[in-house]
Amino acid sequence: MTDPNAIQPSALDQLPDRDPEETAEWQASLDAVAKAAGPHRAAYLMRRTLERAEAGGIALPKLLETDYVNTIPTAAEPSVPGDEEMERKITAWNRWNAAAMVTRGSKYGVGGHIATFASAAWLYETGFNHFFKGKEADGSGDQLYIQGHASPGIYARAFLDGRLTEAHLDNFRQEAGGNGLPSYPHPRRLPWLWEFPTVSMGLGPLSAIYQARFNRYLTARGIKDVSDSHVWAFLGDGEMDEPESTAALALASREGLDNLTFVINCNLQRLDGPVRANFKIVQELEAQFRGAGWNVVKTMWGTAWDELFQLDTTGALVRRLRQVPDAQVQTYQTRDAAYIRQDFFGADPALVEMAKLLSDDKIIECFHLSRGGHEARKVYAAYKAAVEFKGAPTVILAQTVKGHTLGAGFASKNANHQMKKLTVDEFKTMRDLLELPISDSAFADGQVPYGHPGADSAEVRYLQERRAALGGPAPARRVHAVAPLPAPAEKAFASFDKGSGSQNVATTMAFVRLIKDLVRDKESGKRWVPIVPDEARTFGMESLFPSLGIYSPKGQTYEPVDRDQLMYYKEAKNGQILNEGITEAGSMADFIAASTAYSTHGEVMIPFYIFYSMFGWQRTADQMWQLGDQLGRGFLVGATAGRTTLTGEGLQHADGHSPVIAATNPAALTYDPAFAYEVAAIVKDGLRRMYGEAAPGEDPDVFYYLTVYNEPMPQPAKPSGLGIDEGIVKGLYRFNTAESAGLSPVANAPRIQLLGSGTAIHWTLQAQKLLAEEWGVAADVWSATSWTELRRDALEADAALLRGEERVPFVRQALQGADGPVLAVSDYMRQVPDQIAQWVEQDYSSLGADGFGLSDTREAARRHFGVDAESIVVAALAQLAKRGEVKATAVKEAREKYGL
Repeated sequence: MTDPNAIQPSALDQLPDRDPEETAEWQASLDAVAKAAGPHRAAYLMRRTLERAEAGGIALPKLLETDYVNTIPTAAEPSVPGDEEMERKITAWNRWNAAAMVTRGSKYGVGGHIATFASAAWLYETGFNHFFKGKEADGSGDQLYIQGHASPGIYARAFLDGRLTEAHLDNFRQEAGGNGLPSYPHPRRLPWLWEFPTVSMGLGPLSAIYQARFNRYLTARGIKDVSDSHVWAFLGDGEMDEPESTAALALASREGLDNLTFVINCNLQRLDGPVRANFKIVQELEAQFRGAGWNVVKTMWGTAWDELFQLDTTGALVRRLRQVPDAQVQTYQTRDAAYIRQDFFGADPALVEMAKLLSDDKIIECFHLSRGGHEARKVYAAYKAAVEFKGAPTVILAQTVKGHTLGAGFASKNANHQMKKLTVDEFKTMRDLLELPISDSAFADGQVPYGHPGADSAEVRYLQERRAALGGPAPARRVHAVAPLPAPAEKAFASFDKGSGSQNVATTMAFVRLIKDLVRDKESGKRWVPIVPDEARTFGMESLFPSLGIYSPKGQTYEPVDRDQLMYYKEAKNGQILNEGITEAGSMADFIAASTAYSTHGEVMIPFYIFYSMFGWQRTADQMWQLGDQLGRGFLVGATAGRTTLTGEGLQHADGHSPVIAATNPAALTYDPAFAYEVAAIVKDGLRRMYGEAAPGEDPDVFYYLTVYNEPMPQPAKPSGLGIDEGIVKGLYRFNTAESAGLSPVANAPRIQLLGSGTAIHWTLQAQKLLAEEWGVAADVWSATSWTELRRDALEADAALLRGEERVPFVRQALQGADGPVLAVSDYMRQVPDQIAQWVEQDYSSLGADGFGLSDTREAARRHFGVDAESIVVAALAQLAKRGEVKATAVKEAREKYGL
């Protein structure tokens, strides 16, 4: 058996040792220290040696963890500029009003969170007073991703600043009547204040990384120099369990995003209890971030601990702090000095002796109150170190107490996330602790008052002066007065109107061809941001590589293997394409940053993100909701769309439901175009609405979801006639009639209306021909470009009717007078076309691809789901048989004939 204590071989054993004797001497020295001074001393020397090697640029593996102490020693802390006492007063007012707001609202049962901001107040206040650049300075200012549960504190500061009133605070989480404040950072609900929605936890840190990266992209491409913008993401330690929180750490370090700082509020608690009850979350996060290449600054202990560390001549205190699990640290927060003396100090003889030198008050001060995240001096030092560090992003791990200053009933209690109010007596205790001039008489009828020192008070003047020096209020969202983008040349769109002739073309390829033309536009071409998750070749986009280039901050430091080919893989510092690798989440974060650049930076960008439709909404629908909240604009393109178009790939690639998910998002305009000219018409309208001149009543803050298929099919010419473009945009138009298709049915032939979308229209057209030639039925074919937009229009018509306004849904207008029943066909589950059923006056039925996908040929898959041309014929005959317009036996004959 292998001796577990034996020294195991390492990679170094494979390298030649040019001086084995010297190596043995070093090893013997380490053994001697361990024997004479103990393993702790040996470990200390090794850590210091490794730190010296790292500082000297010697290529050794980095230490992933450091001691459980502050990264910046007290002696190295810079002094805080400004008036620290004034900032303490401002923070006290903010603490009070945040707690008062939530408590006052609790009587309505609307909820709210008090403890998070209480722990993080100094993390925000220090930034607002000294670091966070506003929108009125040069450039774009900083981007602030505020921790969602801390929103009451941000509202409280805006109230002190005069940007909110008491009426606003009293309408916290009560928005329906107007003048209300949303629960969390929601730009769509409060668009002048919030920039970034963050409370779907995990999305904030991911988006912050890609926002910092997109800032570099804008600068590198010469769109706008935003190199002075800094991205700050405020996160909870419990939030870091979300996989999205750490999904892009390597990207941030790989690209050297020193314009990015994570501030993780390590109050050691998540929603139900400790984050790492039996472990230490700070140490775990330090190892994770350092391993990913980040600069790590730990701000653990307040100044009260300085005396203890000076007494720690043996290192016993530092070792003990590293040993105690987080849940026990929380217990110390709630216990008396005697318990702490016994449990913490009693674990080591050296600590027993140290404790004899400490008063009970000193122990309580250290273990109950003194945390690095609660002291302006400690936080300032960490922030200054972060913004001055170059070459990598920084994470600040700031230890705090959840519920700090709210009283013993709140601090570190497992249930404090769900505790929504303080009693009057608790508020009075808090008032005295914060030294606020609020009299007992202000508590009228048991109601806690808001506190404000006055619009012309020293506190308010100081706050406003500090913000003015930093470029205006923060957080703040601005929509700059940007001129509408001129429409691209008409020929880019009109070229699709004539069809593809004898050539078969997939609508995926039609979309890519359209984009190739649009990016050449002199006015708007540089505004396009193509985004793809490592599937560009699948979608036929490789032709864009050499012409647009793939963005890389390093450019291309190698000779690509395909350099001698026309469509070689070209990376460039000013590349236009964002090819993100295999990450739909990262690609969506790119899209969100680009789609909101009109607000964040005052620069209109036109992102399009193309992806396997199965892996877009299904994987990242939460980010698409975030996109809608953030008022993003652009084009999402679900390629290889439909349940049966992607042959052979099987169940997890076969999309039969993305339009269903998309329909749930109010900001998403969902289209399933059948033909290339429809794709062009929809993109043209999207550019007009989002980036040009929106019509009265149109919301430009939307995004388009287009599904396109990869099956090469004949692309017909655009039909002539009035209303085609309107029908394409609104969701439905008649593509042809039996007569215009040259099928010449017999006089008084039974007639049916066939509605098809996307690739399904091709089988519908085949069915139209079979019905006429083999069954004597006349079928008119309609292209349903958007079932969802038809439904939304109909819902609006219903709402108008309730208001006493007469309005007919567009779907009913379009089908008015159409003879026979309606049969709707889709390559998606029937729930998609059935969205319009209740507003169709004719008899209505549908066919769709319900169930899981499978691997087979397209033809076999369509027969399996009952959506192929022959199945459509049988369904059409069944509809007509119910009405007595064809013989009932025709249905059976057709089933037998087609082998269904």
